[in-house]
Amino acid sequence: MLLIHCYASSPHLRASHHPTLHYLFRETPASSPIISATFPHPSSSSSSSTRSSRRTLSVSIATTTISSLILSFYSSALSKSAINTDFFDLPNSGGVKALDLRPGTGATPVDGDQVAIHYYGRLAAKQGWRFDSTYDHKDGIGEPIPFVFTLGSGKVISGIEAAVRSMQVGGTRRVIIPPSQGYQNTSQEPIPPNFFDRQRLFTTIFNPTRLANGEGSTLGTLIFDIELISLGH
Repeated sequence: MLLIHCYASSPHLRASHHPTLHYLFRETPASSPIISATFPHPSSSSSSSTRSSRRTLSVSIATTTISSLILSFYSSALSKSAINTDFFDLPNSGGVKALDLRPGTGATPVDGDQVAIHYYGRLAAKQGWRFDSTYDHKDGIGEPIPFVFTLGSGKVISGIEAAVRSMQVGGTRRVIIPPSQGYQNTSQEPIPPNFFDRQRLFTTIFNPTRLANGEGSTLGTLIFDIELISLGH
């Protein structure tokens, strides 16, 4: 059995044949030979360097720990304040799903009210192609013209009426409208004013070949972002 003992060196134990290592061999009756190795004390310069390195390492660890704590706290606060991103089913809407992007604080319209809205209209079948937006309809001074209609008149697609009926003025809502609550014919509003956009929209929704192939459940799915601007009784 070989045992190795290490000791800090002192000047009188330093071997002349090796500047940093001194071996002492001694036999003991109860054990195998013991090899003792002595190492010199580090110089003052190396000690200072080591202390400096330790201080740098300690500061780095402390900085990393503080940064991690700040990031963890910030992420937690952000998740608590995040807007709810879950869609919900609008009651009695025929399957319209809604997400309130900004709750309103004004009045809620009823059937017979004249409502003014801004909207972005997108077609799910075209990778979210935006086929119309009231923000693109400008008046003489460049202001966007809202879309105005009478709630409950039946002139507007059912999905928009269902969405607006439970909104408050000042609110913004995103709705996913299934084909059954979207365009049933080419005369329902809102109608894109641009002829080419209108043709592309309706030829996609009412494509006879794709309808015959059973794609009717997806062709007419619409996505609208609706902002309720005002209402009048």
